[in-house]
Amino acid sequence: MPDPVLRVCSLYPDVMNIYADRGNLLVLERRSAWRGIEVRITPAGFGDRIDPDAHDLFYLGGGQDRDQALCARDLVDTKRDALHAAADRGALVLGICGGFQLLGHVYELGDEEIPGLGLVDLRTVRSDGPRLIGNVAIEVELDPGEPRVLAGFENHGGRTHLGTGERALGRVLRGHGNDGRSGEEGVRRDGVIGTYLHGPLLPKNTWFADWLIARATGADLAPLDDRFEDAAHASARVAAGVPASGRAN
Repeated sequence: MPDPVLRVCSLYPDVMNIYADRGNLLVLERRSAWRGIEVRITPAGFGDRIDPDAHDLFYLGGGQDRDQALCARDLVDTKRDALHAAADRGALVLGICGGFQLLGHVYELGDEEIPGLGLVDLRTVRSDGPRLIGNVAIEVELDPGEPRVLAGFENHGGRTHLGTGERALGRVLRGHGNDGRSGEEGVRRDGVIGTYLHGPLLPKNTWFADWLIARATGADLAPLDDRFEDAAHASARVAAGVPASGRAN
């Protein structure tokens, strides 16, 4: 069999990079390379068309409202059909914060409606209430019977509401989550995943990075010496008020 290759399309890496979200790509690249997996990261900016069959993972980070609005219109005009085709064939699509919001139908920002990709049934509304800020931990079950904890940082003024039938990425253990009330965080529909967790996300949760790499490449991943990575994960959990190891109630 040919050697595995991780093919990543990074959407708007120059502007959708708040809270060092670009660090997520670095983690994917390094953890793949340490295992001998070639990584090809292709940026796609304003006006760029994308090939839905040329990438295994499409990544969209977070950004300021102005940048998010500009990216949203370009996504709809030049990339929406390709991303739907990619998701339909089983490619991964990962959206962080603003990227998460753009996976849905619309982001209602006052009198302005920012269009989304419609990959999942959700809408986000900017609230007049306080921003939802702080360390956060959620329990997820990406594989049946294997609950794990994702820990990170959230800072969003929007409240995201999932449509009937959509499944949250995880259950809030500590923090606010999608809307500060439902106890839900993020969204997952097969390979389309959205979350508000920044910090950036993957350096604090390298087990999730490995899950993405394995899912995208189909490779059996050799274990790594993760002493420092495990310490970073434990620290993020403790910062959120969740025990450093084991399941949290």
